Amino acid sequence: MSQTREYGETPSAVLVNEHRLIKQVLEVLRELARLAREEDTWEEEALQRCVSFFQLYADGCHHGKEEDLLFPVMEQRGIAREGGPIGVMLFEHQMAREFTAEMAEALERLESDAAPAREAFLKAADEYIGLLTHHIYKEDFELFPMGDSCMTEKDQGTLYLRFCDVDCGQFDGLLREELEQIAAELVARWGQPV
Repeated sequence: MSQTREYGETPSAVLVNEHRLIKQVLEVLRELARLAREEDTWEEEALQRCVSFFQLYADGCHHGKEEDLLFPVMEQRGIAREGGPIGVMLFEHQMAREFTAEMAEALERLESDAAPAREAFLKAADEYIGLLTHHIYKEDFELFPMGDSCMTEKDQGTLYLRFCDVDCGQFDGLLREELEQIAAELVARWGQPV
């Protein structure tokens, strides 16, 4: 991501674009779960790559920007955390972490406990897909517009640059571009663009 802010580009626009990629990988996960159920086809490597993408990109990079950078500014501008929309989003982030941990743990148990591990994985995947689908909708159409309406131009510019700093980091040794490449490969093989 360029350090130069495009005219009109807001931090929320950056996050909405990241949501598009996350939704594409959610659709890949949905398709892989369908294949597992309907055709008894278990694409373990693709499932592992999905889980890694969700842990590193959706949580580490994307949710990290929201929790560490965006939400604190929104709170400073009067949007409630406790009993408010930010608190709900934080709770859902934690639930998402639990579901990805359950999927990762189920994949680790496949060799020793195949049938129960598959069932546990599919249950956690269904929960994760449902949660994130609704979560993304609430952020895109409710929380982010609320934040945009209360933040100053200076807030927006500072957040944008801080997002760029996050994007230049590594996530478990992988660059953001490498995680986006994983997503592109998964979508090319198993999914449809959203």
